[in-house]
Amino acid sequence: MPGVYISYPFCAQKCTYCNFASGVFPREIEVRYREALAREIRAHAWDWTPDTVYLGGGTPSLLAPEALRALLARIPGRPWAEATIEAAPGNITPDAARAWADAGIRRVSLGVQSFVEKELRRTGRTHTAQTVAAEIAVLRATGIHNINIDLIAGLSAQTAASWRESLDWVERLAPEHVSVYMLEVDEDSRLGKEMLLGGVRYGALDTPSDDATADFYELAVERLAALGIARYEISNFARPGFESRHNLKYWNLEPYIGFGADAHSFDGRTRHQNPESIEDYLSGAGQVPDVPHLSEERFFIGLRLSAGIRPAPEEWRRFDVPIHRFLDAGLLETDGATLRLTGRGVLLSNEVFQEFLNL
Repeated sequence: MPGVYISYPFCAQKCTYCNFASGVFPREIEVRYREALAREIRAHAWDWTPDTVYLGGGTPSLLAPEALRALLARIPGRPWAEATIEAAPGNITPDAARAWADAGIRRVSLGVQSFVEKELRRTGRTHTAQTVAAEIAVLRATGIHNINIDLIAGLSAQTAASWRESLDWVERLAPEHVSVYMLEVDEDSRLGKEMLLGGVRYGALDTPSDDATADFYELAVERLAALGIARYEISNFARPGFESRHNLKYWNLEPYIGFGADAHSFDGRTRHQNPESIEDYLSGAGQVPDVPHLSEERFFIGLRLSAGIRPAPEEWRRFDVPIHRFLDAGLLETDGATLRLTGRGVLLSNEVFQEFLNL
């Protein structure tokens, strides 16, 4: 069944590492955005019933309970097999958690990023490890027992010792799901731009090397596996049965529809993207269609999964040269039917994916 993604790109503050189309906007813009979002959802022809809903951002947990209920009431299929809301630690109250549960949400993704105060302050975050622990207890007391914790390897001031401290907190809090991202360095974030320019703001000179960041990631793979939280996608780890059903739709090239600024949709053949900026979205600018090259995307997206992909005979022939080059280099492995990244291949996955996109 298709899934639904709802974009809510509003935040209390813009984190230094964030390269998403989100930020802090005037209250009046937020009100207009909610109205436009409701109109878009209301105008959609529901020829199918979604089984997953994902509210991302931004920080959709900032939505007032009544606004959240009104928004989700327009989505058919409740109770959904999985409904997720992204939340920033520091604003989860018992009332908010009950409102989420009442609206059909049973999964919360916490943007923790780090449990170490020095690292958090460098990012602009204000929560503490104790805040996260207290709010997870609130969620569980409300009946929300599917919790994800986001971590970022490579933050400014991060060391091997501080990374182990964050992983110790994960062990202590025992979430069902963990996402581990390696810091992206690009011009779309303040920290990334500062690093590229050789500046000093946001702790740009105090970020770990690429090798150290890779070591942190590999330590997380090892520690999480020991806790029964296995990697099923490059950046995602879960206890058995707690893999993100919604995100698996992206990686398995299954249909989904997105509502809101910068939201993407895929019907199995064609992709559509809503305007990226809030201003363009509010102005009524139309979607941009794109016909994907599904064979290349199967390699680019499917190889992200630990299970790998099963190429069709014509794909084995078409991609014969890069497949064998990466097999010989130890970046891919195969049993003759399934193709998957090796542990080293995961660390060099962007280089592998680029080869298939260029063919």
